[in-house]
This record gives sequence, C-alpha cells and structure tokens, in this order.
Amino acid sequence: MAEPLPMDTRACRQYAEEMRKRYGRASRSERSRLLNEFVAVTGYHRKYAIALLGQEPVPRRRPPGRPSRVSAEVIGALVQLWRAMDYPWSARLVAMLPAWMPHARAHFEIDDATEQLLLSMSARSVDRALVPHRTALKRRLYGRTKPGTLLKHQIPVRTERWDTREVGWCETDTVAHCGESGEGEYAFSVNLTDIASTWTETRAVLGKGKRFVVAALDEMRRSLPFTLRGIDSDTGSEFINFHCYDWCKEHELHFTRGRPYHKNDNAHIEQKNWTHVRKIFGWKRITAPEAIEMMNELYRNELRLMLNYFQPSVKLIERRRVGSRVRRIFDKPQTPFERLIELNVLSAEQLAAMRAEGDAIDPIA
Repeated sequence: MAEPLPMDTRACRQYAEEMRKRYGRASRSERSRLLNEFVAVTGYHRKYAIALLGQEPVPRRRPPGRPSRVSAEVIGALVQLWRAMDYPWSARLVAMLPAWMPHARAHFEIDDATEQLLLSMSARSVDRALVPHRTALKRRLYGRTKPGTLLKHQIPVRTERWDTREVGWCETDTVAHCGESGEGEYAFSVNLTDIASTWTETRAVLGKGKRFVVAALDEMRRSLPFTLRGIDSDTGSEFINFHCYDWCKEHELHFTRGRPYHKNDNAHIEQKNWTHVRKIFGWKRITAPEAIEMMNELYRNELRLMLNYFQPSVKLIERRRVGSRVRRIFDKPQTPFERLIELNVLSAEQLAAMRAEGDAIDPIA
C-alpha cells in the first residue's frame, strides 16, 4: 500500500484543530486510535502529536512593530509638500519641513495634528510613504564642451582637494541649451558653486564667447556674499583662454583646471548643473535674447533665493570600504545660507540683511 502524501502546514493545522475536539471527548482507548490515525496522516512524531492534541493552541504572535500613525490625510499633505519642494530625497525633505511648514499652512489645508505628525516623521517613514508616488527620470546628459588648447601649461591641474572649511574656492562650468542640434548660436548657463558652503550663482549667456563668459563670472563674483578666492574649471575653451586667465590675474584669483574627460575632478559643479539648471530648463533649445534675459531674471532673483535659502544639501564626510562594499557617510542636510552661518564668515550687517531677505520669501508661492 502506498504511503500517503505529506500534508502542507496549513492543512495540518486545520486537521489538528478538528482532531483536538474529538481527542478531548474520547476515552483512553479511543484516544490511542485517534492518535495512531493523526500520526499516520500528518507524519508527525508521536510525542509531538500527543502534545499538539492534548492542549489548546498558543495564540499566534502579532507581527512585530507598531501600527502606522500615518493616515491618508498626512500622506496627501506630505505629497503636496514634496512636489512643492521639487521632489527632494527623504533626508533633505525632513530637514526642509520646519522652514517650509509655516508657508505650507497658508497654502494647504494642514491642521495641528497633521503638522505634528509630519514634523515627527523620520526619513525612513517618508521613504515608505512616498513609494507609490515616486517617478524616475532617466535621461543621459551630454555636454557640448570642446577642450581648450591655449594656456594649458600656464593653468595648473588641481589634483588635491581644497580646504572645504574655507569659503571662496569655487568650481565653475557651462550647460548648453542647444536641444538636439549643436549648430549655430544658442544659450549657455554659466554655473559657479562654492565648495565649502555649496552657495551657487548662475547666469545665462548667448554663445560661449570668452568676453560674455568672463562678464558672467565677474557679475557672479560681485553677487557672492563672500570673497571669491579661486576658481576651478574643466578644460573647455570658454575658460581656458587669455580673457579668463587675465581676469583671474586682475582679481588675484587662484585659477586651476581639471583633467580632460575626468568629470569627477569637478564633481561639485557637475551635480549643480543638474539640480540648478537642467531640472529647471530641461533640454530644449534656447536662442532668443528675450528668453535669455528672462532666464537671468530667474537666476538673479527667485531661483537664487529658493536654492540658496530653502534647498538643503548633504556633503560627503567619509568614504569607507567594508568588505566588497563602499559605505559613504554624509553630514546633516543644510542650506547654503545655514552653512555660511555655521562657517562664521558673515558680518553682523550681512547676516541681518540676509535673514531679512530669506524671511520675506514664501518658497511655496
């Protein structure tokens, strides 16, 4: 006679519940017969079967963890804020919430309980809440930079890291607004970011004419809230030329360059090219002088204030190898303005004026 096929766990549990009722009412001789039948059907050891049928089952433990306090209303408010903040990742979003919340209450229907829950959420909780709402944009970004050949021997290659606790050491680059064609003249955004504070200035120019790029750099130098000490660029011809070289000598700026085809040499500005330019203006072709003037109106005013006063960033503190993995440790998210305060480089008059400038802005509007 063939042996019975083994039962699955769920079927065994249901069978045991039925047999337990019969086993409890049965006489001694009947119990022995029921036990033989139960062992034959389930394949359990006889001692285990006696224990299983002779006592009430232990209640199953509830899943670990506490019930979520995040309701649909809280998630709805979180998604509205996330979109208004331009889709930051969770650690940055948590750091932004205290500064944005007073403005959010004026624009969205957020009561006291919802506000307290939003401000108490951790980065992991934010990640879990936003999973269904995330969208990924994957598009390869190609530049339109041609290497410059002039002055390469006069402009040193920077191989060591600058002291990132001292403001004024900046990286610079250009972003092409050429669309799908590199023919003719089109707009470029000239980007400048300070490594220590992450403060960023941007200006738009028509074409990559050396005089226009230098004029944009000089305007950004004058608008910085600190003294410019040096610039580091790639090997593009818009920077590696006599106009830029003479301008740096005139203002006593330390001028260095990265290595050709090594974007990590200018990693800080490459990241700002995406967050401060591409996310705003995309990849469309821009050629009209009127459009470039409108871009500069944004770069000098609303975007400058939004990105430097209300958009925190994180900085890499340490890179550590653990086995086959590389673990990166970052500092807490801070806005460029907060980093300037922490670095103690602003005078009392500057600090008061910049605080008033930031307090007058409604980032959601």
